[in-house]
Amino acid sequence: MNHATAASVFTGLVPERLPATASGQAKSMNSTVPILIVGTMAVLNLSPAVAEPAAASSLRPNALTNTVGAAATVRSLATKPAVAAPATYRVVRGDSVSAIAARFGLSTASVLAMNGLSRTSLVFPGQVLKLVAGATVTATAPPAPATAAASPKYTVVAGDTVSKIARRFGVSTASVLSANGLRSSSIIRPGQVLRIPGVATAPTLSIVPVSAVTPVAAAPAPAPAPAPAPAPAGASYVVRSGDTVSAIARAFGVSTQSILDANGLTAASIIYAGATLRIPGATTTGTTTGATAAPQGVTALNDQQAAEAFTIIGVGRELGVSDYGIVIALATAMQESSMRNLNYGHLDSVGLFQQRPSSGWGTVAQLTTQSHAARLFFGGPKNPNKGKTRGLLDIAGWQSMTVTQAAQKVQISAYPDAYAKWEASARFWLSQLG
Repeated sequence: MNHATAASVFTGLVPERLPATASGQAKSMNSTVPILIVGTMAVLNLSPAVAEPAAASSLRPNALTNTVGAAATVRSLATKPAVAAPATYRVVRGDSVSAIAARFGLSTASVLAMNGLSRTSLVFPGQVLKLVAGATVTATAPPAPATAAASPKYTVVAGDTVSKIARRFGVSTASVLSANGLRSSSIIRPGQVLRIPGVATAPTLSIVPVSAVTPVAAAPAPAPAPAPAPAPAGASYVVRSGDTVSAIARAFGVSTQSILDANGLTAASIIYAGATLRIPGATTTGTTTGATAAPQGVTALNDQQAAEAFTIIGVGRELGVSDYGIVIALATAMQESSMRNLNYGHLDSVGLFQQRPSSGWGTVAQLTTQSHAARLFFGGPKNPNKGKTRGLLDIAGWQSMTVTQAAQKVQISAYPDAYAKWEASARFWLSQLG
């Protein structure tokens, strides 16, 4: 082949046959060499025979060099070598394990395995990861959270709620909940310490040197502040074990919501024994019989007796017991214990109703819990001793019985006629407390 013919192989797209230089090569060298030129990019597809020494030597040097160079340019454009992975890598903001692995041509699984991580593990800025097996990594710790601004602390007392505490400090309820890791349904207890965010621990004072102060005439004393408006009329009540806000509200004849509002409570708030609640709109207190004088023949209750009577009334209201049923309970408690929560009595009798542990009524601790003892006396569908002891509501026809008959059915007393003398007083107590 002359030079003109050889040039046509690469520039004119004309297939040519290469001359055989030896008999053993003739057959293989008869293969066609297709050359395709697209624009300025050349794709050279050589059959295996072209790579043989004899065939390569017969090609024109300049033409072959140019063609192979073009093919190499195509290969360099098609393949971009990965950046060599360093032994370790320090994480920056926005990194993820998969992105780091892809950057250095590594598999995500291998990076996770080398660093003892799982697919759910988090990496943080500043953390050092191994990218090469055997690399040494200095232990790193997650960045410490910013130190919270100093805030005053408050110790919870009986009757507190988060909303009430927040109002006291002039901050939002949500901020107090958030600062203490609480939710709206969380319960706080007396003695618990809460942090109050957004309140300065102490005022900042500006100190001026004495020499820089110019004396001035004494300013007139400010007018005294007006006296605070008196609190809305109402009563107060000391919470006892077993009380609920709704039962207290019914006993005082006011709405549950009014008590919640007056005491900074919500429907989810918990009240504790010993806490004092303000009862708006009530004219009596939970520890007195009110302003109305007891009529002739009626026994007045002292503060402690009135508190016990109030508990019995509250339990009765909660259970839906009629006024007559509550009168029977009050008369019974007055006869059995003089309306006192006794830890002693005849044989092993204890509590307001002198119920006996040996007769299956319960433990001493249960029977000296006033609300529990009242529930046992009333009985019925919510009887704590259902199937063991019988209460007033478990007796058929009790509504048509006299006070003494109905009380005797529950108490089985050695003095069955003693309850009747307390009926008038019990009706008066109910009218004042219930």
